[in-house]
Amino acid sequence: MTMTAQSARSPSDADILRESRDRPGRFADLFDAYHGQIHRYIASRLSAGHADDLAAETFLVAFRGRKRFGGQGGHVRAWLYGIATNLIRRHRRDEERKYRALGRIAASDGTDVHDNDEDQIAARLDALGVRRDLGAALRSLKPADRDVLLLIALAELSYAEVAVALGIAEGTVASRLNRARRTVRAALADADPARTRQEHENG
Repeated sequence: MTMTAQSARSPSDADILRESRDRPGRFADLFDAYHGQIHRYIASRLSAGHADDLAAETFLVAFRGRKRFGGQGGHVRAWLYGIATNLIRRHRRDEERKYRALGRIAASDGTDVHDNDEDQIAARLDALGVRRDLGAALRSLKPADRDVLLLIALAELSYAEVAVALGIAEGTVASRLNRARRTVRAALADADPARTRQEHENG
C-alpha cells in the first residue's frame, strides 16, 4: 500500500478505540459517531429520561473499558450496544411497564401505536408483522429473546454484531430470534382471532 493510499484510508472504529488508549481525546470521535444511535435505542426500550442517563453511562463504561476491548471482529458499535443492553437489563421492570402501557393504548383505541418513543418500535417491528397488541407481545418474550429481537429491529445490527453485543454465538442469535418471532406472532394471533383464521386459510 502506498503512502497516499494509507493517508486516504479513514481510521476504523477499532483503530480509533486503540488510539484512545494513549490519546483519550480520540474517544470523542466514537461518542460523536454513536451517541445519537445509542440514545435512541435506549429511549425506544425505556424512555427519553432513561436514555439521557444510560447513554452517558454507556460511553463512560466503554471509555473506562477501552483498554480491555479485545477487537471482537472490530465491531465497536456492537460492543457499545452490548453495554447499553446490559444497562437496560437493570430496568426490566420499567421496560415491561412501558410495554403494558403500550398494550393498554392499543386496546383502548384499536389502532396501531405511534407515539413518541413508541413510534420507532412500532415502525421497525411492523416489518416483522407486529402491529396490534405490540406491548403485550413484547412483554411475553423471555428477556434474552427480546434483547436479540430489539437489537435487530431497533438497532439494525447484523447477526454477527448481535453475537458480539451479547457475547453469544451467531447460531444462538438465530435461534433466539426465531423463537422471539414465533412467540410474538402467536401472541398477536391469540389477540386477533381473525388473523388466526386468515393465517390458517393461507396455510
